[in-house]
Amino acid sequence: MSKWTIPPDGGHMERPSGIYYQTMNGHEIEERLKKSDMLILPIGSTENHGKNACSGEDTFLVTRLAEAVAQKTGCTVAEPIWYGSHPFHHLGMPGTIVIPEEDLSAYIRAVIAGFWNTGFRKIILLNGHGQDYVLPLAIHQFAKKYQVPAILVNVNWWFVIPEFLKDKAHGGVFETPFIHADEVETSYSMALFPELINQEYAEKSVPAKIFPEGHINKSGSPYKEESPLDFWCQVGASAIEVVSTPEGVVGDATLADPEKAKPGVYAILDYLEKLINDIMKMYPAGTLPPLKYMTMRDQKEIEDVIKGPLNGGKHIYTLGYPT
Repeated sequence: MSKWTIPPDGGHMERPSGIYYQTMNGHEIEERLKKSDMLILPIGSTENHGKNACSGEDTFLVTRLAEAVAQKTGCTVAEPIWYGSHPFHHLGMPGTIVIPEEDLSAYIRAVIAGFWNTGFRKIILLNGHGQDYVLPLAIHQFAKKYQVPAILVNVNWWFVIPEFLKDKAHGGVFETPFIHADEVETSYSMALFPELINQEYAEKSVPAKIFPEGHINKSGSPYKEESPLDFWCQVGASAIEVVSTPEGVVGDATLADPEKAKPGVYAILDYLEKLINDIMKMYPAGTLPPLKYMTMRDQKEIEDVIKGPLNGGKHIYTLGYPT
């Protein structure tokens, strides 16, 4: 029996439940930071997921996970980033809002700087969309620009649980491999936010095969042993979706079942809880990795920035504006 409830108690974005930063007043934020300076920043997308699923599916996948973990650990969740970057073959699909990689990276870098300046110096970027190649850029650019002590971790939920994403041919529970808005993704959505999925309209598509098998992995990269290249490491191996799969579904959404996803959801939540608790045990609220291991800037300058502008110190933008 898992300690987690599926579907979770979700939908906290407008509830005064002590989970989201944006619904807390200033006093509540001050009290929260005394106990935990860990923040989860969910990053999703707005894109076509077929007639049966909501366009914010990628975002709700990570906000519902974040909300559940926050209730267990006492960390804070930021309202999500709703619009994401997309690989080439997503272009042109109506309902899919594409943000250029460089713009998304700069935006996330600026968000991190703002939360760091507020006091949240431990941030998990919880990603729910196929922009795996963009988010690490943002955290490394932040670190290079400001060179301040911080703990920034990018978690793509699927990389945590590859064994739970596999099809039956590889020892898993799914009939088909994980691609997009299909059996796998819809099953996870039904487990986490069933109220936003209507399987009456579920469809199946057969994407065009334009590249030899055994090279490009599927979504979530669960088949590394036989297909070593991740999906973003190519152009020309994936058909343009608006032409090949105009349904918005790449695979078979009609096979979705939340029971297939529950073991994987439990595993994700267990890992996120462990990650947060392990970090907070080593670095309790207000503590960070030692300065000498994180920066070679002038120590007094960094100590003033860590102290912050309301406590006799300086704000992070004295080190540079997040252009």
